[in-house]
Amino acid sequence: MEMQQNIENYRMMAGVEAFQLVDREAKPHMESYNAGVKHYEADDFEVAIKYFEQALREYFNEDMECRTLCEGPQRFEEYEYLGYKGGLYEAIADHYMQVLVCQHECVRELATRPGRLSPIENFLPLHYDYLQFAYYRVGEYAKALECAKAYLLCHPDDDDVLDNVDYYESLLDDSIDSASIEAREDLTMFVKRHKLESELIKSAAEGLGFSYTEPNYWIRHGGRHDENRVPSGVNVEGTEVHGLSMGKKLSLKIDRDLREGGPLLYENITFVYNSEQLNGTQRVLLDNVLSEEQCRELHSVASGIMLVGDGYRGKTSPHTPNEKFEGATVLKALKFGYEGRVPLKSARLFYDISEKARKIVESYFMLNSTLYFSYTHMVCRTALSGQQDRRNDLSHPIHADNCLLDPEANECWKEPPAYTFRDYRYMFGKQLLLGLIIMLVTEMCKLSFLQERIQADEVIAILDQEQQGKHELNINPKDEL
Repeated sequence: MEMQQNIENYRMMAGVEAFQLVDREAKPHMESYNAGVKHYEADDFEVAIKYFEQALREYFNEDMECRTLCEGPQRFEEYEYLGYKGGLYEAIADHYMQVLVCQHECVRELATRPGRLSPIENFLPLHYDYLQFAYYRVGEYAKALECAKAYLLCHPDDDDVLDNVDYYESLLDDSIDSASIEAREDLTMFVKRHKLESELIKSAAEGLGFSYTEPNYWIRHGGRHDENRVPSGVNVEGTEVHGLSMGKKLSLKIDRDLREGGPLLYENITFVYNSEQLNGTQRVLLDNVLSEEQCRELHSVASGIMLVGDGYRGKTSPHTPNEKFEGATVLKALKFGYEGRVPLKSARLFYDISEKARKIVESYFMLNSTLYFSYTHMVCRTALSGQQDRRNDLSHPIHADNCLLDPEANECWKEPPAYTFRDYRYMFGKQLLLGLIIMLVTEMCKLSFLQERIQADEVIAILDQEQQGKHELNINPKDEL
């Protein structure tokens, strides 16, 4: 995102048009999908259909390419540190299991934008969610029914789409048997193969004795009403749409109420300032979220896992030459805890505190949908001795946290090349909202919690599975022997 920001700045300085720059990392299916979304939101449904159908064709072509690339040589990284040398049949089994897992995870690869770590949630099913309503709006009810039934292959319990299926069936001509219209064949075959692969991997995991947790590739967040969740039954502004479920609304037509003042959920947390006192919206300053003991424990963990430049592309002093930045992710902490390099209890505390912060934000701002992480990062900034006299620089560049500031329109737009897209940010540490004050003390650490960290959740799921049967015993798996 930072490099995209730089490119956009250079483009504007040079007076170059956007179409003159070719993105060599762009994924064709993602470009077509984005074009379809733009036309959909402009109510240009016929053009939107063209782009969504093109995106699906490109998606399945790229899926075949991804699966083919998985068939190359595989590295057995889990065994390298043991000097493992398997027999012929073991080597064959290991190879094909890694190939199968790689192919299975192409779903995640194709849903991840270039330069990002986390995939777009529910990416493939969203194509059909858009298409079912777009086809309805152009009067092609049979195709709308096909797409709605296709979406239900991934989310069979979606009440809104189930209602829409009934409604589309009622619109069909009397000469058409609704039972003869089945879910789209492209997704039907895809989902069937995906489920068979999942069963095969789980069966092999049990037989070969390795741990595997099936990721939720098409996660769908219940009543989520924001720009990342596409409507199934859409009430288009200025147009009455009778019969369709109105459980989900078009994202850009929503006037989301901004509320605050909900319960803080935990004892001892002290409220300090609200949004008005902090000169903004949806801001809050709290104290005693962590105890002194927890702070000391986290600081102790930090000393064992921190790496200079972590989270800053290896740059020791990414924002100012007068300070050193060290960092670590929650995933790294959990791995070190599992390996016994730091106490597993302390590493788990890092994860649990982020969950605590998420719940506090959800409750205080009275959100009507679940808040999800992007990543969790612990950073320590150390003032370099001899470089603190007469400083007038900032420890962190001032920027709009999740949008592009447009002073003329008095708006902040959530679009590239803004910094990481997010709705809420939770910080522990002495930090200003839009820029860090200069660092004059010896060392200061903070935790940043942003929305969605899939890999860390998977590690926690594995750890919880391994702890089953141990009940209240707090045993590090590497210390059992």
